[in-house]
Amino acid sequence: MLDVFLILMGILCLITGLAGCFLPVIPGPPVAYAGLLLLHFTDKVQYSATQLLLWLLIVAIVQVLDYFVPMLGSKYSGGTRWGTRGCLAGTLIGLFFMPWGIVLGPFLGAFIGELFGGRETRQALKSGLGSLFGFLFGTVLKCVLCGYFAWEFASALL
Repeated sequence: MLDVFLILMGILCLITGLAGCFLPVIPGPPVAYAGLLLLHFTDKVQYSATQLLLWLLIVAIVQVLDYFVPMLGSKYSGGTRWGTRGCLAGTLIGLFFMPWGIVLGPFLGAFIGELFGGRETRQALKSGLGSLFGFLFGTVLKCVLCGYFAWEFASALL
């Protein structure tokens, strides 16, 4: 009976984790990882300590990258410190205007930051688009990780 409860809670965590890839208020990969932990505590499957620690490390890396990839996108698309700092400010301000603020915040922050730094509109737009592509890359990375966790969960039960 406890196994059924843990499995159902694990499924709920995986679904919530997948939703968290798109909803910024939910930390997707950590919630999906919690689903795997719940399955680990059943009699159905036992993951090794190495697997669990490796997955935890990957989750931590993805969570950290999720905040820095938009700034790196801005930087590597020709942005300056102004754009990088604007991207960070836009990300933080965007948190208050969910859900679109989290998508548009880094873009607008990098764009406006570059304009304040004296860059031309075209260069500022390129930096802003770099941060947007960085954000989209981070979202895809989270989806891949949560999808892998869901696959691990399903394959362990079958």
